[in-house]
Amino acid sequence: MAAPVDLELKKAFTELQAKVIDTQQKVKLADIQIEQLNRTKKHAHLTDTEIMTLVDETNMYEGVGRMFILQSKEVIHSQLLEKQKIAEEKIKELEVLIPCLHVPLIYGVILLTARVKQKKSYLERSVKEAEDNIREMLMARRAQ
Repeated sequence: MAAPVDLELKKAFTELQAKVIDTQQKVKLADIQIEQLNRTKKHAHLTDTEIMTLVDETNMYEGVGRMFILQSKEVIHSQLLEKQKIAEEKIKELEVLIPCLHVPLIYGVILLTARVKQKKSYLERSVKEAEDNIREMLMARRAQ
């Protein structure tokens, strides 16, 4: 009779362990994306501060793929401000949400798909609950 209980315990333990590992990986991914967005935001801010020191009539070029496009100072300034704003919004989203999927870089900012997000706090609670369940299972097994 002990063998079926051991198999059930082992199966439940394996499932909970897989859930914990999966959740921890998603949390790490969100942290990495937040770091990348912070770097993007800082880069845009530093570039903008340097551009603002130039004379208004200075020729500026925006890199697009393998070519450069002549732009006015105001256009580049507004693009850099927009890039900072988007990065800040995505950082706030990531602090609450964990993405499971992201699309490639567009203007240096990671855009996240809205339909495949999960709450970070929910995932952290899920990890804690899974760890608690594992502890309870082991305690119940020792008590037998």
